[in-house]
Amino acid sequence: MPSEKVLLAKQQQVAELTEKIKNASAGVLVNYIGINVENDTKLRRELREAGVEYTVVKNTILRFAFNNLEMNELDEQLNGTTALAISSEDPMAAARVICKYAKEIEGDVFSVKAGFMDGKVIDAATVQEIAAIPPKEVLIAKMLGSLNSPIAGLAMVLDQIAQKQSA
Repeated sequence: MPSEKVLLAKQQQVAELTEKIKNASAGVLVNYIGINVENDTKLRRELREAGVEYTVVKNTILRFAFNNLEMNELDEQLNGTTALAISSEDPMAAARVICKYAKEIEGDVFSVKAGFMDGKVIDAATVQEIAAIPPKEVLIAKMLGSLNSPIAGLAMVLDQIAQKQSA
């Protein structure tokens, strides 16, 4: 039986983690078994630059935090080595960086277990689909390009008509 001091410390960890997950827009659970220090350092740097918090957390503490938020579906994913990547700003940032990194690493050393977005549990396949969505800036540029295309076409036709009439 753990001492009261240890028990209080663990309850504090669960409370803090529950609050982080509650305030996060999205998160990804990762199996990180066997990665080397160089790759882990590279991953952590990319995640920091993307505004994602990445931590290795004990499965028991994660289980309590997820159960506090009624995300019990993640219990089956909480075995083996588990890390949690949480994004508060961009809901796709964690998935994008984690999935990119998982493709770079050979074998099953580093893989996505599952994730959550806006308080809903999503499976590994959905996390990978989300990671494949282009960034917001690219989507806006595509949209503006498609809106600008008819106007540019009309301008070229009017220019051709004006040149024909002046000739």
